[in-house]
Amino acid sequence: MKRTFAVACDHRGVQLKKEIIQILKAQGCRVEDFGTDSDQSVDYPDYALKAAQAVAEGKAEQGIVVCHSGIGVSVSANKVKGIRAALVQTVEQAELARKHTDANILALPAGFVTPELAKHIVLKWMATDFEGGRHQRRIEKIKSIEERQS
Repeated sequence: MKRTFAVACDHRGVQLKKEIIQILKAQGCRVEDFGTDSDQSVDYPDYALKAAQAVAEGKAEQGIVVCHSGIGVSVSANKVKGIRAALVQTVEQAELARKHTDANILALPAGFVTPELAKHIVLKWMATDFEGGRHQRRIEKIKSIEERQS
């Protein structure tokens, strides 16, 4: 069964999002694109929210969100219960985001990573599994915080 990815970006992330979609499709993945597709200014929370909700609701297994710094989309996505979005700028961070925090959304900064680096980040993130063990205890604590906020 093909994995489904929810992808989204603001106007500053359009080009990188297009390249990420190509990477995902080349890996045989399904892609749900939540926009935007234009360089006209938009508000990143609107798009990050759509991708995060798709992951939280099980419509996609994982998500990738992009803005200029990656900060806005990661903060926005992390407001959705069940989402663990990681802002990643290196391949090692991509690996640790999956191994240690079971990140289900990858946030990329279009202004700080090249398309080639982004490709390596995405492929590493996709290929890495959650280690569980002591890290699962920490994930449970994060879930507990979410429950107290509800």
